[in-house]
Amino acid sequence: MDNLTFSNSILLVEGLNVTPASSYPIFILLFLFYVFAMGCNIGLIVLITIEKNLHHPMHFLFCNLPVNDIIGTTVILPRLMQDIFKQDSERYVTYVECVIQAYFVHIFATASHTALVTMAYDRQVAICNPLLYTAIMTNKMVVKLSAIAWALPVIVVAIMLGLTVRLSRCRSKIENPYCDNASLYKLSCENVSINNMFGIVYSVAALIISVALMCITYVRIVAVCIISKSKALNSKAIKTCSSHIAVYLIMFVSCAIMIFLHRFPEYSENRKLASIMFHIVPPGLNIKSHSIWFTNKRDKTKDC
Repeated sequence: MDNLTFSNSILLVEGLNVTPASSYPIFILLFLFYVFAMGCNIGLIVLITIEKNLHHPMHFLFCNLPVNDIIGTTVILPRLMQDIFKQDSERYVTYVECVIQAYFVHIFATASHTALVTMAYDRQVAICNPLLYTAIMTNKMVVKLSAIAWALPVIVVAIMLGLTVRLSRCRSKIENPYCDNASLYKLSCENVSINNMFGIVYSVAALIISVALMCITYVRIVAVCIISKSKALNSKAIKTCSSHIAVYLIMFVSCAIMIFLHRFPEYSENRKLASIMFHIVPPGLNIKSHSIWFTNKRDKTKDC
């Protein structure tokens, strides 16, 4: 195989730097988490489908998170576990496979924000306007919110990767445990300032907009709780919102660290850890958030 063919069609993924002694424990840990996350998230989707008490428009919004978690864990963990037992020089991936993986990696990252924002809006309406909830959160509104939550990542990530795949490549090593946009455009020896700028603007805008919307939503919830002085309302708000906020904050911090450390090669090991944790911790914590959310929604349905 000549160098041109190699650099243009086959890439070498850096993967995880693990010792032979620690490869089996790490594999078992990742495998158990993958099985746990997939089983719980698929179970939640099946539960929504078969449970009559959950056949309401609000639960269509809720499905966005487990679906996104399935995408996020599946696009990363199986390949990562496979590469653990390979030598550093044998972790090959085709360029097309790398682009596809990068696409879904960024879909997961962006949809994590948009899905949580739509859920926050649902909770705001439920707590601040309970009597108008059914009038506001109609089937049409829920479908519209879900469509926006997925359309934005699909379109923006397609544009971002479109700017990357147009570049020629002079390198063949992905300096990351998995493929993402920054790792792909770093393969080029051309001027990548447009790609870098678009990635930064896209990432910062996504973070700022999601934080702003989350803050506005929860400020309104807190204001209603303070004004009402109702212990029942405050208890409901704490139960339904605390885990949601915790998941969002952990996801936000992991995502921000991963994005900005890409610009500082000397912290590559820290970036690798942050990038993997971003695909492991939030989906795992979402399971607890899902359970609390379901409990409150089912109680509310029974009360009605």
